[in-house]
Amino acid sequence: MNIKNYINGQYLPPVFDKWLDNYNPSIGEIYGQIPNSSEEDVEKAYQAAADVFPKWSNTTLEERAIILSKIASLILEKLDVLAAAESKDNGKPISLAKAVDIPRAASNFQFFANAITQFSSEAHESVGLNAVNFTLRQPLGVVGCISPWNLPLYLFTWKIAPAIAAGNCVVAKPSEVTPMTAFLLGEICTIAGLPKGVLNIVHGLGTTTGQAIVEHPNIKAISFTGGTKTGAHIAKVAAPMFKKLSLELGGKNPNIIFADCNYEKMLATTVRSSFANQGQICLCGSRILVEESIYEKFKTDFIQKVSELKVGNPSENTTDIGALVSKQHLEKVKSYIDIAESEGGKILFGGNKVEVFNCENGYYLQPTIIEVQDNNCRLNQEEIFGPVVTLMSFKTDKEALTLANDVKYGLSSTLWTNNLNRTMQFSKQLQTGIVWVNTWMLRDLRTPFGGTKESGVGREGGFEALRFFTEPKNICIKYE
Repeated sequence: MNIKNYINGQYLPPVFDKWLDNYNPSIGEIYGQIPNSSEEDVEKAYQAAADVFPKWSNTTLEERAIILSKIASLILEKLDVLAAAESKDNGKPISLAKAVDIPRAASNFQFFANAITQFSSEAHESVGLNAVNFTLRQPLGVVGCISPWNLPLYLFTWKIAPAIAAGNCVVAKPSEVTPMTAFLLGEICTIAGLPKGVLNIVHGLGTTTGQAIVEHPNIKAISFTGGTKTGAHIAKVAAPMFKKLSLELGGKNPNIIFADCNYEKMLATTVRSSFANQGQICLCGSRILVEESIYEKFKTDFIQKVSELKVGNPSENTTDIGALVSKQHLEKVKSYIDIAESEGGKILFGGNKVEVFNCENGYYLQPTIIEVQDNNCRLNQEEIFGPVVTLMSFKTDKEALTLANDVKYGLSSTLWTNNLNRTMQFSKQLQTGIVWVNTWMLRDLRTPFGGTKESGVGREGGFEALRFFTEPKNICIKYE
């Protein structure tokens, strides 16, 4: 199957007819090709967006809301098709794609269809000076959205929906590893009545297509989700051009477990927060820190629960853990497991590649639990981004907090305790953009999303996203 670029409402091949192979990770075989787009393809997309921007930016909020709602409805109508494509492209269990990824993509459009009608600006009366100030929030123009491979349609729409809701036009690049659902979204947008050029989807490598988007002189903002190293490169290119930047980057998230928690709820959730989507979620709790008094019990129970997870064909509804996204990524994750012992770690469970029946060439790996003694080891300091977690014990609240914060990342953290004072203290002192207490991955789309330290710059979600994709302008009127 040949995927094409979606530019000005049409599916087009790349200008220079260069293509990349697209793999099905569950069987390790090529199943199609995608464009390896060039600067010329990005320029075509930009021109289409720039041409329609004056009209789109002046459509009423109600018109935009109706179109975004229609896109949301069509995504749900095509749930089975999109979920199958996501699973085939990414390797995740089809049950996960049906339950989470595709419904959330629809929710992203529906949320911002509603949010844009409630997004308000400010007014200030300068009492005694006979003046009124009010703020206009105007769309930026043409913006760039670059999304990752782990939650392909979920995170692609998380960026696109607020951008077009705010009146911008978009040049978007999905990951070259998982392009299928972004490709299918183009047809959905056409059917929904989104004007030609408002959304343009250009496929290709980050080093070529992504680079062309970032360095384009007239693309006003970049919203990027991906690795910290790539985010740093984008900032280096875009900052001297004074582009607005939203960078949602890596994580090495602590899962802090105290003895006074609801143990059974914690255990079930920790299995999920460790290995959901093969551990390929930036929010997974990959460093599990357990209070010493329950450490041995937790270790035994956790190993038992994880051993019951089924690694298998993503198309089977009984599969808990599917294939990793690519052979290259599988080898990267496996390399961390291979250095565990030299890092002072002990593999408690897993660590081996898995051969799945009728999928012998697929990229499968056992969920892996590694006990470590030193928080400074690479296993605890570097983002592995796979089905690998580490275990450490702690004695005191102070030690737990020190261990949790002693990494360069600061995306999310999870705290398990029924002590209110501890909850308030940790919530304040944990150096992360998100703190979950007695839960994980419970998302209210109105809330700000993003991290601190090397986990990124800026916030997405709710009105924060609409603020990012608009420019505030203050108007001061003096009257007699």
